[in-house]
Amino acid sequence: MIEPAKVSRTLTDLMMASHAATLEELPRMVADHAGTVGLHDVAFFVVDLQGQVLRQVTGQGIDAGAGGMELTVDATVPGLAFQRVDLIAEPDRSSEREGRRWWVPVTDGVEGLGVLCADTEQDGEATRDALRALASMVALLLLSKRAFSDSYARLIRTAPMSVAAEMQWHLTPPSAFAGRTTTIAAVSEPAYEVGGDAFDYAVSGHVLHLSMFDAMGHDATAGLTANMAIATCRNARRQGADLVQTSQAVEDALIEQFGTSRYVTGILADLDLRTGRLTWINRGHHLPVLLRSGRWPSELQCPPAGPMGVALGLPVTVCHGQLQPRDRLVLYTDGIVEARDADGRQFGLERFTDYLVRHHADRLTVHETLRRLVHAVLDHHDGHLDDDATVLLAEWLDPDQDNLTP
Repeated sequence: MIEPAKVSRTLTDLMMASHAATLEELPRMVADHAGTVGLHDVAFFVVDLQGQVLRQVTGQGIDAGAGGMELTVDATVPGLAFQRVDLIAEPDRSSEREGRRWWVPVTDGVEGLGVLCADTEQDGEATRDALRALASMVALLLLSKRAFSDSYARLIRTAPMSVAAEMQWHLTPPSAFAGRTTTIAAVSEPAYEVGGDAFDYAVSGHVLHLSMFDAMGHDATAGLTANMAIATCRNARRQGADLVQTSQAVEDALIEQFGTSRYVTGILADLDLRTGRLTWINRGHHLPVLLRSGRWPSELQCPPAGPMGVALGLPVTVCHGQLQPRDRLVLYTDGIVEARDADGRQFGLERFTDYLVRHHADRLTVHETLRRLVHAVLDHHDGHLDDDATVLLAEWLDPDQDNLTP
């Protein structure tokens, strides 16, 4: 029988032992500690950048996954656990085994990192609690090692990455986040070639800061432009600048570096998490979409100023709006709506918003909705985009937020 007190002590011992460990040492370390409390044959997997496959972390070889299994996210039991953010027991077991095999999502808050599998001799709430606790510890261990692990970076990539994309992925925040009153998800494609698109978000007290940038061009310089926009935005914001001052700082930085030969369009927004009051400015970008209660889409209107970096001197209008509980705010770049099929038909804004509405009705998490959306856009464009495509979705006061973690 699994004893909660013993599980707690074992996880504490695992945490203490992990401080001087590398990523490659984690699989054996986790399995050994888990085995002492009745969780056997433990293994864990990380999801690739595009959310398509789960790769086992074995600790063997330069890629930390040598000799391990690779499982698809779609149409597998482990993938279902990852998508649903829920514990799932395999329905069929080999006659050579006793007990059950479990698949458990490994998440940092609501950022999906992968899944964990373990065999147990019994079911019950104590067993399930132990599995959840172990998965939470594995998530923390992965986070503590991935920042300085080339092995982790190799493991979550299924294709070579461009220098511009390397810069972007290094700079952007996690693809999913949940606080007490907000849930955020974001995604960018093509994951291995993205250069000019960039998103950012941060929470400061009761204010959620959001920004979306689309830099001119599709080369490494576009990546540098987007990186400078994000870094300058953060720097100005952290010094107390308001939205207008922040966008002006971005423009000044770009002109100082590139003259007027490079620019970025963008949306900068602040959301008061206590009241739902939205304040935002439009620097020549696509208008944000508001999904009222996740169902009824409308574009938020705001007079655009010029893109940042071209010194047009147009006035910047600060716009305001009021969100209601369960509203979803969507920021996106043109690569999403302008992706074309073989007949030249665009994916389009209507199809884009309809997709978000339909999958909201399916009770999917916001990050799972965006994962499926980007795959739909890629399928529409025959698997490869001509332009960067980025979406950031922020939901305010979701009453089902407690169900986002396993």
